[in-house]
Amino acid sequence: LVTKKVLIVYAHQSAGSFNAAAKDAAVEVLKAKDYAVEVSDLYAMKFKATATAEDIIESQEIFVLPQQGMLRMLITSVTAEETKLAWEAGKLSADITEEQRKLTEADLVILQFPMYWFTLPAIMKGWIDRVLTLGFAFSHEKRYSQGIFKDKKAMLSFTTGSHESMFSANGVNGDMNVTLWPLQHGILHYCGFQVLAPQIFWAPSHVTSEVRSTMLENWRKRLDGLMGEEPLSFTPLDCFDGEKGFQLKPEVCEKHATKEFGLTVGIHLGKPLPPNNQMKAGV
Repeated sequence: LVTKKVLIVYAHQSAGSFNAAAKDAAVEVLKAKDYAVEVSDLYAMKFKATATAEDIIESQEIFVLPQQGMLRMLITSVTAEETKLAWEAGKLSADITEEQRKLTEADLVILQFPMYWFTLPAIMKGWIDRVLTLGFAFSHEKRYSQGIFKDKKAMLSFTTGSHESMFSANGVNGDMNVTLWPLQHGILHYCGFQVLAPQIFWAPSHVTSEVRSTMLENWRKRLDGLMGEEPLSFTPLDCFDGEKGFQLKPEVCEKHATKEFGLTVGIHLGKPLPPNNQMKAGV
């Protein structure tokens, strides 16, 4: 039997936090199922969040960029094409290549974090910026449903500072499905991942310890069957016409014309958003 491998990318400063407890629960349950689990504890690793020329070994070398047909010197920043060339040449810095190794081996990736300003903490965004490089994680030919990681699963597991009611279609923070679209579609699914429904711990700092315990117990139960879950629904890449600016093909629009809701949160066709499209599988 081939051992399933799980990578947990974890971003919280405190070992006494609810995020730490959620991460520890995942490690415990998944290891008990004989999965191989690796944790990238970004704060403990002092993971560098900014993508700079230091990401490339011998970055003062001159790279020839094929698409420009000219020589270019790296000074303070790097482009996607330059990191692609560095990746191909084995010249990416050791901290990046180690994370890419973990990702290559993983069957499932869990991002565990507190939601900051409706998105990821900077250190986790930096992990995404630096590790998911062009060529390694995506290419212009391989993305979305035809992406490089289409045989892998990924999910977000995070805490919020606001109650669930505040992240509703009528709530002051707006619909959580809309908040999640850039993270789940624009990052995870863009790289091809099958995206599992998010695990959201609503406002753990504003509830009782009993409620927090229940949250963790529900997470443990979910972890037990996580690998068998159906992923969220996204519109396949072949529904879009690459010759015409990657617009939905007319036949797809026609087929969906009589439906009440749009295809997804982002590709909504001017219709009402499908409820919980980014929260539950099968929607």
